[in-house]
Amino acid sequence: MTLNTINLKEKFSMFSKYWSPHVIAEMNDYQFKLAKIKGEFIWHEHDDTDEVFIVIEGSMNIEFQDGMVDLSEGEMFVVPQGVAHKPFAENECKIMLVEPKGVINTGESGGKMTAPNDVWI
Repeated sequence: MTLNTINLKEKFSMFSKYWSPHVIAEMNDYQFKLAKIKGEFIWHEHDDTDEVFIVIEGSMNIEFQDGMVDLSEGEMFVVPQGVAHKPFAENECKIMLVEPKGVINTGESGGKMTAPNDVWI
């Protein structure tokens, strides 16, 4: 067992690409991923899992078919399994995602915004 802490600011400084989650830790079958987001993502859903968004710095929104959630620094939201959503951020926002290992960022939608999976920093 290693007793190293994980410094989020340090980890965020290690990448600049938007919408490209990076794994920083695992717990059981779940991964903790950091991402920088800006602009609009795509509509997508995750048929087999919920998805947790935690805002570390900045603010973001998650659009749904029937409404929208606004998230600010220090807030989190759980998108239920199978619910179509579209995250976006007007300015750069730093977030942490918590989801099962193997989850693809674009869910079932795929496309050019699909990031490589299981990329550790």
